[in-house]
Amino acid sequence: MGDDWRVELARTVDDFAAHLAAERGFSEHTVRSYRSDLGQLVEFAAARGADDASELDLELLRDWLWRGSQAGLAKSTLARRAASARSFSAWLARTTPNSADAAARLRAPRSDRHLPRVLNRGQMDAILERVAIRADSGDPVGIRDQAIVELLYASALRVSELTGLAVRDVDLGRLTVRVLGKGSKERVVPFGIPAQRAISLWLNQGRSVLATSIPTDTMFVGAKGMPLTPRTVYELVSRLLATVPGAGPSGPHTLRHTAATHLLDGGADLRAVQELLGHASLGTTQLYTHVSTERLRESYRLAHPRA
Repeated sequence: MGDDWRVELARTVDDFAAHLAAERGFSEHTVRSYRSDLGQLVEFAAARGADDASELDLELLRDWLWRGSQAGLAKSTLARRAASARSFSAWLARTTPNSADAAARLRAPRSDRHLPRVLNRGQMDAILERVAIRADSGDPVGIRDQAIVELLYASALRVSELTGLAVRDVDLGRLTVRVLGKGSKERVVPFGIPAQRAISLWLNQGRSVLATSIPTDTMFVGAKGMPLTPRTVYELVSRLLATVPGAGPSGPHTLRHTAATHLLDGGADLRAVQELLGHASLGTTQLYTHVSTERLRESYRLAHPRA
């Protein structure tokens, strides 16, 4: 790489992040993940005397991943870092004259594919009962939390999709919700009668109490009327899952995994579940068929006298 395209490395990361948001339509959460990975790359490169894009080469990138592996990072984290570096390097090669793609041959360890945490029907029913009891007390936050949990489970939404909802996105008559998913792809997904009742209660007796001081069309708001943040939803679901037996993640994605698995357990078509979840690839959705198989195998082992 010649010196005619020397560009400060940290600044190019900012430009790349702006490109992802403005031209690729990536969500704020995804852009933040890229920034985090590439920010650590910039720090690693600077510690080795490399502070501009011309000094970003394959050897440095491989060393960065190797140091991460020696520090005990999970294979999935290393794979994500490698993907971030490849995307960044490819963009640099396209936008910078006389430059090459330094990360074109960068590889990371293959991720270990773990089955997601999934609740059984009894555990999910117990959680729904807990939020319903609190909502029955008339507490506006409790009413909101019931609507959140019911909708997450009914429609298998991502937390960013849930917090991005506007009141106009929810059609209580048709029992559907319009969401903006990854890559700014819009889809319409259904929900059931229990979620409809919980949302109606929230709109009539919860949101009308909390969203009084600050005008907003956001569906879910916090105790002070501000739009709800993903962190608040994570904390809510984590508290609910803390009392449920089982290892694994305890955030809202567990409810998404659970909804998808319960749909397949009930006989739903795989492509219909793919559309509901907003997966670009059917292969991603097929993970849940493995979950269903594992659950069937475990039930067989526990119940069949000749298992």
